[in-house]
Amino acid sequence: MGLGKKIRLNRIFSHPSGRLCSVAIDHYVIYEQGIPPGLRHLRQTLAQIFEGKPDAVTMHKGIATSLWEPYAGKIPMILQSSVVRPDDSAQEQVVTVEEALHMGADALAVVSFVRGATEAHYLKNVSDYVREGAKFELPIIAHVYPRDVQNGLQIIYRPEDIAWAVRCMVEVGVDVVKVPYCGDPIAHAQIVADCPVPLVAAGGPKAPTLLDGLQMMSDAIHCGVQGATIGRNIWGVENVTGAVKAFKAVIHDKADARDAHAAISQAATA
Repeated sequence: MGLGKKIRLNRIFSHPSGRLCSVAIDHYVIYEQGIPPGLRHLRQTLAQIFEGKPDAVTMHKGIATSLWEPYAGKIPMILQSSVVRPDDSAQEQVVTVEEALHMGADALAVVSFVRGATEAHYLKNVSDYVREGAKFELPIIAHVYPRDVQNGLQIIYRPEDIAWAVRCMVEVGVDVVKVPYCGDPIAHAQIVADCPVPLVAAGGPKAPTLLDGLQMMSDAIHCGVQGATIGRNIWGVENVTGAVKAFKAVIHDKADARDAHAAISQAATA
């Protein structure tokens, strides 16, 4: 690893815990009808996210150019390159490595879906970004999700499929792997142990409550993941800033999920 890539990765993983608590606001294209409330008024949501001081924020380039200037250089920016859906109805890349560098990104995120007829296409796409990123010392972060080929290409969480997804990304040379928590602590701990690059957890689908989301993240952290990138379970709750702080407590301090939730509840009523 060259110095440039090391500097950028150290910015992202700058917390003394060595783990990452980042927020993703790059979800719009996966919703085919309407805009989720948390992403509708994005200027306000970004301000609330920033107040919670996450370790990084992932976004598409249009949001970066139109809304990120007040926060530029204050929190690392990860630029999302992919416009995709699990059923392959969208399967495009909209940012190049050179664009990401010009915009000051600390890393480039690439989404990959594995299992199914288009698996090799996604792997080649990620590999191309890895090759191009290496020329300029830009880290490539894979957001990888296995699909159920027997059930409409829905995302699945079986340990063997999560392990396959992680191994695919390792094989094509990414710098960081983001993958869903499989739900089995023993199996996920083995997946983490077998991964030679930093592995972080995806924030997952919208949990029934914030406490449920925090508990899932606590379980993943105790499996050894090197942090997480959370979207819906932060911008999809009423207290966005509080949610960032609660996830930071769980990820960085290994706080009990109930204690982290209680702390922000008490702060909100103080």
